[in-house]
Amino acid sequence: MALRKKHNSGDTLAVLKIDHFQVAIPVGRVPDALAFYEGVLQFVRIAKPAELDQRGAWLTQGPVNLHLGEEEEFEAARRAHPALLVDNIDQLLQKAELGGYPLRIDAGPTGYKRASVFDPFGNRIELMQKL
Repeated sequence: MALRKKHNSGDTLAVLKIDHFQVAIPVGRVPDALAFYEGVLQFVRIAKPAELDQRGAWLTQGPVNLHLGEEEEFEAARRAHPALLVDNIDQLLQKAELGGYPLRIDAGPTGYKRASVFDPFGNRIELMQKL
């Protein structure tokens, strides 16, 4: 249920959902990023609209949209992160481990199995599976 707040103008405004999240990657490293996001996390690359800058990549999986944005002065997001609700965390962790990507098993919250995997550049991606 969206929280709605009445503004001075009388309009009711609400955030409806997240359209996408973006992960920063170093310039020129799209193939390395795709090896992780397509190969391990099973995202599918989609075309970016022609009128937009064609650097980086757009990916999707079900209702989740991910944008990879190339940055000249790249710095990994080790604490700030997206959290993905998944249906088979063990399989994803096995794929990450086989690919040589760092991972970490995290505690709780109650009712969830949780872990973090790190893309080739050190960005943290949290995985959660409801038990």
